[in-house]
Amino acid sequence: MTVSALSAGASGLNANQQALGVAAHNVANANTQGYQPQQAQYQEASPAGSGVTLSAQGRGLAAAEGGNAASGTDLATEITHSLVYKASFDLNAKVIQEADKRIGTLIDIKA
Repeated sequence: MTVSALSAGASGLNANQQALGVAAHNVANANTQGYQPQQAQYQEASPAGSGVTLSAQGRGLAAAEGGNAASGTDLATEITHSLVYKASFDLNAKVIQEADKRIGTLIDIKA
């Protein structure tokens, strides 16, 4: 159980780090003419329960409401996404910390 928590936590850290990268890339290119913003989408990894993967897909410029005129990037949405990804990253880090404590306790009991 503890090892699977470590794996899930690490997978979540990786997915949220990549999602933060997508949001940062969108903000950095907000004024780039013709840039198509990316969107982070989480998917469960195979086999089921082994973690998450992240795919970045292009959004159509016409679909962006309230976006930047040059690129269609909605900065308010990107900042909101960044805050959500950071909070999720922090929670996954706590999962890893707790799993590490449990492993240490199990090792101490065995020794």
